[in-house]
Amino acid sequence: MTRDLAAALYRKRTYDFAQSLYVVGNEQSNHFKQLKAVLKEMGYDWSDDIHHIPFGLITQGGKKLSTRSGRIILLEEVLDEAVELAQKQIEEKNPSLANKEEVAKAVGVGAVVFHDLKNERLNNFDFDLQEVVRFEGETGPYVQYSHARAMSILRKAGKNLSGVQVNLNDPNAWETLRLLGDFDQIIKRAVGTYEPSVISKYAIHLAKAFNKYYAHTKVLVEDRELESRLALVQSVAIVLKESLRLLGVKAPDEM
Repeated sequence: MTRDLAAALYRKRTYDFAQSLYVVGNEQSNHFKQLKAVLKEMGYDWSDDIHHIPFGLITQGGKKLSTRSGRIILLEEVLDEAVELAQKQIEEKNPSLANKEEVAKAVGVGAVVFHDLKNERLNNFDFDLQEVVRFEGETGPYVQYSHARAMSILRKAGKNLSGVQVNLNDPNAWETLRLLGDFDQIIKRAVGTYEPSVISKYAIHLAKAFNKYYAHTKVLVEDRELESRLALVQSVAIVLKESLRLLGVKAPDEM
């Protein structure tokens, strides 16, 4: 406790923080309540700006990880294996991709980060790398692939969409449009609850809605709604990329 008190005082004096967030396991909740209470008794009202951001337990094969018992997973090894798995899938799906190694790294590392932030903080989850790096399902690579698909459509169209407004009479587009309109509220909710999974789940829902729209609508048909459809695709690409950026995940333009 004395070490944490000294650290809190140092951080306030050094950084004059607006908020100080302690991202530590849920089992330490009582400790941080005591830390804040002691600081309050010492007359430091800024203790109200200290927040414990707890998270649940990560297991592998249903077993708890423990440094004391030697049951650990080294992050470097996990990331290296994730990149290898991503590389294999890229070789199968798009062997002619120019920058395969760079994309594989973005996908592999991004998959691990996204999976960690996809789960609600307090929920426990079992870590399975094969599932994490899949290009299908509710994964980071699925969202990245959806962004890359949108970018591919825009490249094929080759149009300047500056100033184009989305004006569609297509029921297949409504769900995608609705989700795009929710983006600002999603960010506010994630910030207000210190819950990045709000953004992750939103990105998955938007990617699913967009892929469903793309499956039912011929986007590149030359008609009076072409530019509106392309503006919708561009909006999806922008929002998916920004969602991933907020989570610390890259969004390759090609995969």
